[in-house]
Amino acid sequence: MNCKPSNWVRSAICGGLVAALHVGGSVQAAPVKLIFDTDMGNDVDDLMALAMIHSLQKRGAVQLLGVTLTKDHPQAAAFTDAVNTFYGYGDTPVGVVRDGAAKEPGKFNRLADERNPDGTLRYPHDLREGTMAPEAVGLLRKLLAGEPDGSVTIAQVGFFTNLARLLDSPADAHSPLKGRELVAKKVRTLSVMAGAFQTVEWNTRFQEYNVKLDVPAARKLAEEWPTTVVWSGFEIGVAAAFPHEVIERDLNYVAHHPLKEAYYLYEPPPHNRPTWDPTALLQAVLPDRGYFDLSPPGTVVVGDDAGTMFRPGKDGVGRHQFLVMNSVQAARVREAIVQLSVEPPAKR
Repeated sequence: MNCKPSNWVRSAICGGLVAALHVGGSVQAAPVKLIFDTDMGNDVDDLMALAMIHSLQKRGAVQLLGVTLTKDHPQAAAFTDAVNTFYGYGDTPVGVVRDGAAKEPGKFNRLADERNPDGTLRYPHDLREGTMAPEAVGLLRKLLAGEPDGSVTIAQVGFFTNLARLLDSPADAHSPLKGRELVAKKVRTLSVMAGAFQTVEWNTRFQEYNVKLDVPAARKLAEEWPTTVVWSGFEIGVAAAFPHEVIERDLNYVAHHPLKEAYYLYEPPPHNRPTWDPTALLQAVLPDRGYFDLSPPGTVVVGDDAGTMFRPGKDGVGRHQFLVMNSVQAARVREAIVQLSVEPPAKR
């Protein structure tokens, strides 16, 4: 790893990152079997998280089984496939929501259709639009059925639509199990970017976007998901915002970089974008590296107003926990996200 910290962070932090991401000696842990569920196009932090996944995949730390989308616009699938192809993983399965909550095109998914002066695609890909992709729940069932029991980690950084529908899915050609049974059998843990577990701008009932867009689905998952769920609340991503200088200076190793161009299209620098989705991804893949602390076990309750409330479990029992982060951890988290986001893809 070429670890070149930006001038705003001490090199010691970067050194700690290197030690954390590499396994000593000749022994390497098995890659995390990951499904990434995202609303790609609604915010650039989804793209940061996907870039991180591919950097970790290149190192052998992650096996990305597939990407499912909760953004119901055809360009979302095309752009996701273009990013996967950019990083050398163009065969990654992509599934799409049907009749989803967010149908607007988004500010940067149009990059999938951008062309060079000679007419070729700026970001080559073969999944040209969402109608060519399988429906998300069917793909989720297929991916889960094909993996060993208790082996799959899911990172959900978009709306709850796909996973809530998965719980209600019937037996099919992929598995004789109903959705909830299939999840209980195959999923190890679920890492979710959603909700708020601290006061936000004096609001104790903050309506976080991923919950607000599909409240019934969020409530269903909170009540019925059968495995452990770790929630990365709104406050976590705000406290580890991505430094805009990195976008402006550190992605110039190619003429066109999807993260840089998407960042500018979403909101041009200078602004430091909160790292909501990357924090959930970091917890999903590297939960034992001390980037975060966890609340006691308990239950997250989703209200009719889209507010989230945590209830500690009696005697330390409960399927849900949320992330807690101090200032030292925030610096480590920020630099981990930076380094994994800007790492060049494998030579193609």
